[in-house]
Amino acid sequence: MSRTATRITRILAMLPWVIANPGATVEEVCKRFGYTKHRLLEDLDVVFVSGLPGYGPGDLMVAYVEDDTVVVDMADYFANSPRLNPSEGLALLAAAITVSESGQGDAVLESAISKLQGVLFPEGEEVLALRVKGESDTLGILRSAAKEGRVVEITYSNLSSEKTTVRSVEPWVVFASKGNWYLNGFCRLAQQERLFRVDRIREIRLLDQGFPPRQEQSIPEVSYVPSPDDIYADIELGPNAEWVLDYYPVEILEKDEERTLIRFFSPDPMVSARLLLRLGSDARLVNGEAVSSTLKKLTEEILDRYERTSA
Repeated sequence: MSRTATRITRILAMLPWVIANPGATVEEVCKRFGYTKHRLLEDLDVVFVSGLPGYGPGDLMVAYVEDDTVVVDMADYFANSPRLNPSEGLALLAAAITVSESGQGDAVLESAISKLQGVLFPEGEEVLALRVKGESDTLGILRSAAKEGRVVEITYSNLSSEKTTVRSVEPWVVFASKGNWYLNGFCRLAQQERLFRVDRIREIRLLDQGFPPRQEQSIPEVSYVPSPDDIYADIELGPNAEWVLDYYPVEILEKDEERTLIRFFSPDPMVSARLLLRLGSDARLVNGEAVSSTLKKLTEEILDRYERTSA
């Protein structure tokens, strides 16, 4: 889905709920719809200048934040959520079943799945069955260990540091996110909470050691945490390159209507150099010597290869 389509979908989901819940706070809306406050304000600005044909004062919607309360008015046509067509209902059911099969569901989700199945398939037969790709013996051991409160010993390869270590972990929760399986728990080697990619666990052993199980463990947000050895680059993005904000974990340094200045971290300057090469004239490297030299070398190699192949 394009960035614009994703934004419209998010707005259309948010508006009916805010209208149905007058007095909703910024925190409530952000938590329910996965907003940051900055992005919520941006979407409300879009709604504020929208309305019915005629576009007079009585035709435009009102949307703003006042005293930490989200206000939407003159938008009664959004009071009810749009009805799903069969294709949309099937897609929603497939997504819900996928979440359930990944082990992240709860009783509320299971109830919603049952009701949706009853509407889409009134005959009561199981027409749709999904299994999340990536199930393995390692996942089974981790799930059992998390449920029973047992420590596991893992041999883990860290991609950024290129080191393989053996460590004992108290597994709290196993979940899928962005196409990968993760383990979140307490690492006894680091003596603090750690997030592990399951596909980087080379060996696993269930130990005869217990720990108090966590009954309600929330799913952590998967994000990139820069290490002290990471290379950073300050990159100025034009309007056509703002998709980078949605696809990469970056720090926004400055932002206005014409440009966005970000700080991009990576363990290898080649990652930033390739991104800049891909963005072309829509981005500019502002600061980062290691990335600058890598980008220059990469550009020269590409030009040299082009000249040799076209000769």
